[in-house]
Amino acid sequence: MSPQEARASDPRTARTKARLRDALLAECAARPLAEVGVSAVVRRAGVGRATFYLHYEDLTALAVDACADVVHAAVDALHAWQTGSAAPPPRRPPAALAAFLAEAAGRAPLYRALLLPGGRGPLGERLHRELRERARAERAAAGATHPELVASAVAGAFTGVLADWLHGWAPADPAALADHLWRLLAALHRAL
Repeated sequence: MSPQEARASDPRTARTKARLRDALLAECAARPLAEVGVSAVVRRAGVGRATFYLHYEDLTALAVDACADVVHAAVDALHAWQTGSAAPPPRRPPAALAAFLAEAAGRAPLYRALLLPGGRGPLGERLHRELRERARAERAAAGATHPELVASAVAGAFTGVLADWLHGWAPADPAALADHLWRLLAALHRAL
């Protein structure tokens, strides 16, 4: 086992990273990410600066890690309807999608710093990658046609619309956006 693998599996590492993530989120609740410094994060987390740099390259890397839950929540919300069969998606979005969007709206300033318009940025890249892989795997497992193409379209559309909504370019309340997104993504699945 390499030193990096050993460190990653060490419970102390997990606790330290959790403290740093919590500290960053607390700092970002009070001010924009661009105004948060490493000093404030390590002070709030109760760790040294060297410890911070042992785990993260910079604040952006910490912020993306701290927001990883939003990526998993988004992917899970889009797939919450699945029953394990190849049945088509229901006409209405799963409640988890609107709940996810409402929660994302609560942290919009932080997400806007990491998820740029059109879905660019470090959080957008991660969301696109994870959503694409999940959609591709599920489509392939169901024997649906063109799993790579449809997965890319779904991931791109969702990531782009989410980013634009968070930046105020696609105004809608979370429930309405969930309905619109659901119809859009279902149409992409049916297109091929």
